[in-house]
Amino acid sequence: MVMNNASGCVAPPEGNSAAEALFHSLSDGTRLTIVRRLAEGEARVADLMAQLGLAQSTVSKHVACLRDCGLVNGRPEGRQVFYSLARPELLDVLSAAETVLAATGNAVALCPNYGTDSRTATTRQERRGE
Repeated sequence: MVMNNASGCVAPPEGNSAAEALFHSLSDGTRLTIVRRLAEGEARVADLMAQLGLAQSTVSKHVACLRDCGLVNGRPEGRQVFYSLARPELLDVLSAAETVLAATGNAVALCPNYGTDSRTATTRQERRGE
């Protein structure tokens, strides 16, 4: 999901399925790291900042995106909010993804559209003005 300044995410374009929105919300490495951290237990934004080494505003926007998607809940306690996974089934999705990745080897990483090499190629093309 594309980040914006207001709520952390922008809704996917009309016509996209719920599954597409789910996978898009997990496609960002920071959000995926947050989900994996919350699988271990509750955390505050300050805890996530320390682990990720990112600014409070950045972490807050990613958490807001996950919250807006219904993947994360916030539990206020005094002036703090403790975040946790809203759906433990999300861990099953991540486990299934790891199984698929193990079965496909490097195929996903080498994908010309979404693999790690495609990001490098896109960056090189942007630098050359293509």
